[in-house]
Amino acid sequence: MQADPGLRHALLDTVLAALIAGAVTVAAYAGGPSPGVPDVMLIAGGSLALAGHRRAPRTVLVVTTLCMAAYVVHDRPGSWAAFPVLVAVHAAARGGRRRAGVVAGALFLAVFFAVDTARSLEHGVERSLLLLGWFLCAGVTGLIDKNWQAYLRQTEQRALEAERGREEAALRRAGEERLRIARELHDTLTHSISIVKLQAGVAVHLARKRGEDVPPALLAIQEASGEAMRELRSTLEVLRTEEREPAAGLSRVGELADRARAAGIPVSVTVNGDRRALRPDVDRAAYRIVQEALTNVARHADRAPTGVRLDYGADEVAVTVEDDGPAASGKPVVPGTGLTGMRERVTALGGTLDTAPRPCGGFSVHARIPLEGSRAYPDGRGGGAADGAGPAEAADPAAVEAL
Repeated sequence: MQADPGLRHALLDTVLAALIAGAVTVAAYAGGPSPGVPDVMLIAGGSLALAGHRRAPRTVLVVTTLCMAAYVVHDRPGSWAAFPVLVAVHAAARGGRRRAGVVAGALFLAVFFAVDTARSLEHGVERSLLLLGWFLCAGVTGLIDKNWQAYLRQTEQRALEAERGREEAALRRAGEERLRIARELHDTLTHSISIVKLQAGVAVHLARKRGEDVPPALLAIQEASGEAMRELRSTLEVLRTEEREPAAGLSRVGELADRARAAGIPVSVTVNGDRRALRPDVDRAAYRIVQEALTNVARHADRAPTGVRLDYGADEVAVTVEDDGPAASGKPVVPGTGLTGMRERVTALGGTLDTAPRPCGGFSVHARIPLEGSRAYPDGRGGGAADGAGPAEAADPAAVEAL
């Protein structure tokens, strides 16, 4: 059984933060007079805060910068005191928060320069310029890491789409071949067996009409031809019946969430109200909105923690997907193919779609779709395939019988 990716990342981040705290503390004791308890607490607070850089990057950046800046003012340590801030700036750049990283780096450099030059102007300028270079490297490597992760995700997505296309083409060719075989069997064997059965039946009827004994071989031919006809009908029905996947609907949102978690996106799903079977087009549109929103989180939100909420009302169903990604409030949104497709689906059903950055950071997708005739399900399961007949139900018995 695989571990939860979110838990695994949290453990790794905690271990890394603890190692950084230990390394900086050792450097503090080795670099001069032993630091006091307040200094050790500032080092621990600034370093251990790095464990939460995935969940609250801005908060981590503020806490780390303030703690290490206060430590610099209080104890006047060496350049190694900037290491936790460098890590925080790198994480901010990797998460798409370059401006916050620049502000934090500039603040720490200003404090370090002021404290260091008060002791030695030449030495302070030299060390501050060295730290400036390290901060630039931290920001650049964070951006490179971000672009590399985006490239890997796009490559993975393209590979999945190519594989999906190959599978669909193979299924389509297999279906076409089944139909071709069914037509050939229908046009050849069916006709021949029908003639044999008909002629045997006529011979049996005439023999009985004349009062003669029906030859056993003739009865065997009549029975065997009838059995062959029934077997052939069953074979043709199997060949003409396509194996279809369950219809896409809100009853399968749990599967979407599981796939997203496997891809590294912490997803929570909340359902409010009485679940009901929706009209197939409404059910499918709501499912596609959740699917596309989670795809956008993987592509554009650095796989940030995401919440999916389904609200079943008396006259409408509301779908809300909110992530904690790098989208900033007030920043204009340029709709791509995904958002445009979502809006077209919802508008065609008479609903509304709101997509915008959240005030606290991240992105929100909120759709409201009228139900119009959806019926309640007594056992609380979702709609989808329940509203339509399966292939066996849809088959026309008369058509099969007539061949």
